[in-house]
Amino acid sequence: MSDAAGEFDLIARIRARASSGRDDVVLGIGDDAAVVSVPAGRQLVVATDALNVGVHFPEATAPADIGWKALAVNLSDLAAMGATPAWCTLSLSLPEGDAAWVDAFLDGFLALAAQHGVALIGGDTTRGPLSVCVTVLGLVAPGSALRRDGARVGDDVWVSGTVGDAAGALVQWRAGGAFDATLRARLDRPAPRVTLGLALAGIAHAAIDVSDGLIADAGHICEASGVGAEIEVDALPASDAMQAAFDVELRRELQATGGDDYELCFTASQDMRETVERAANTAGTRVTRIGRIVEGSSVAARTAHGVAWTTGVAGYRHFRA
Repeated sequence: MSDAAGEFDLIARIRARASSGRDDVVLGIGDDAAVVSVPAGRQLVVATDALNVGVHFPEATAPADIGWKALAVNLSDLAAMGATPAWCTLSLSLPEGDAAWVDAFLDGFLALAAQHGVALIGGDTTRGPLSVCVTVLGLVAPGSALRRDGARVGDDVWVSGTVGDAAGALVQWRAGGAFDATLRARLDRPAPRVTLGLALAGIAHAAIDVSDGLIADAGHICEASGVGAEIEVDALPASDAMQAAFDVELRRELQATGGDDYELCFTASQDMRETVERAANTAGTRVTRIGRIVEGSSVAARTAHGVAWTTGVAGYRHFRA
């Protein structure tokens, strides 16, 4: 290829575009490791996610969208912890040293990084199947990180935004027909709820991002907290595009079990409902109350009429037996 490049050429290309813009980056891309200054009185929050072609994004996904999503899913983890993003590293596995592909990838990756003040400070490039691994580092005040293990009996269960959109886009893509652009945008370019996560500090008892499916991820909160949850599937917020594209039964399943939305599911005391709404309004993000925390150890889903609702799929697992 005319734009083929070697490993060090690609690294130089990335370094040229990854101006940190942060005074706390002592040493960035180009050495054996990066050096950053962690502010006094802050704890470091670290998250890592890898995205593989055919697993986390369709093969035909635009490079800029892959770049955006690779960072977004990691920022979503920081959002669920109530952390302020600061730095990230990037590891790229590419079938070929395609400089044009890397440039397009960086268009999406760095656009989202700029939105959240994140500096790309290091990483790696190697040859192999297309895979992207990102590590993000953020900051919280000591002891203030949101966690999965703080849910309490009597808490409300909330979710941000709308759920099921990304799963709906995957159904349409796999069917090979026309797809809704709004749903596909939710799959390709999820919006990490960083501002909401920060606004929920001191309000929410527990939080998680919806990556494996709402029921499954709510179950992670229950397991960590030693509680159960009752979820009303008909209360799950659906976008106009989702309602137009799928019937009620399929929509319920996609909303309850589909992953890749990267919304926040969190719990808070019932007496904090107005406070939660104010925090969400300040963050510019819609939130919906979808259930409550109860005694027990699992998630029970019900329809608006109180009828138990079940599905054969609890959520996404990479190594499903």
